[in-house]
Amino acid sequence: MSDLIATLADLIRLNTVNPAYGDGGSEANVAPLLREFFNRRSIETFEQEVFPGRHNILARLPGRGQRRLILEAHTDTVSIKGMSIPPFEPTLRDGRIYGRGAVDDKAGLAAMMHALASIKADGLVPSCEVLLAAVVDEEFSYRGVVKLCEGLHAEAAIVAEPTELRVVIASKGVLRLRIITTGKAAHSAKPHLGNNAISHMSRLVLALEQENKDLAAVTHPLLGSPTVSVGVIAGGVQVNSVPDRCTIELDRRLMPGESAAGVLEGYQSLLKRLAQEHAGFEAYIEAPALLVDEALDTPADAAVVQCARGVQRGLGLNADVCGVPFGSDASKLSRAGIPTIVFGPGSIDQAHSVDEYVEVAQVEQAAAFYRQFILDFS
Repeated sequence: MSDLIATLADLIRLNTVNPAYGDGGSEANVAPLLREFFNRRSIETFEQEVFPGRHNILARLPGRGQRRLILEAHTDTVSIKGMSIPPFEPTLRDGRIYGRGAVDDKAGLAAMMHALASIKADGLVPSCEVLLAAVVDEEFSYRGVVKLCEGLHAEAAIVAEPTELRVVIASKGVLRLRIITTGKAAHSAKPHLGNNAISHMSRLVLALEQENKDLAAVTHPLLGSPTVSVGVIAGGVQVNSVPDRCTIELDRRLMPGESAAGVLEGYQSLLKRLAQEHAGFEAYIEAPALLVDEALDTPADAAVVQCARGVQRGLGLNADVCGVPFGSDASKLSRAGIPTIVFGPGSIDQAHSVDEYVEVAQVEQAAAFYRQFILDFS
């Protein structure tokens, strides 16, 4: 096991499940390891408090000039519930290492850590200052990167996520909403005396199903089409009562050029139309939205993209840019005015899975990529 994979194994052993999901985890569990790793190599570290006891850990490698490059990875993971393997016992088998967080996002973090360490060990000084940010709360509400972006200035950023060593320049955004239909309760023996909120919700769900079909006509060259999905529904109290309330939670994936405010306005208009078409229809959108994250759309000719593609060609990797449907911290860095790409080892198909793993060879290649990018970017 190489030093890099040993570090990844050490990271996997730590329970850093986001506290929002229970499981007794916290990003605080990884902070001592990160501080010790960088302190042992005389790389300056400092912290940003995001929540009490949960801090972003930042490591700084000085450069020759005033420009700055951000390397960013998150330290939290999703829940371990339902996993088919021991979540915190890293297992190396058939060229893969298994465990919760192996691919999302500890492989990328470990690769970034060792890229920084190798440059320091070789006595090299990059042209840009490098700031490695290991941030909290990516898997729940993005508060770690939001804190990082406060007053942050940089010429470029790379966010580690599983992209199978591809350079991602576009990703969908997301708007998550809770919508409630209201009615009037009555005895089920006389349903005409009530106003059935579930019946009204069924009309809304069918309208959203039609919207999803209509959205298929809107396409992006890297991302495909926007989508809407109803993921949660709840209504009624008991079978012999007409329900006076029904709730759905929907997930709308946004494209570059769409704004969350504009899409939200569209849903307000949809509710008004349904109220006009169906007697007794009453519905409202609960505020605030459950989650808002607009899309990433970094220009293909941006310096960060061109440098990354050059590094890929030098390493014999696929240098074509691509887009992904999932969100990440990259969109927040981009909105802060920092040209950002997403790049990392492993596949998103293994993220959050019951037997999460990452290919060891890809972790090693990612470390080589990050190192060469740091040395090449100016």
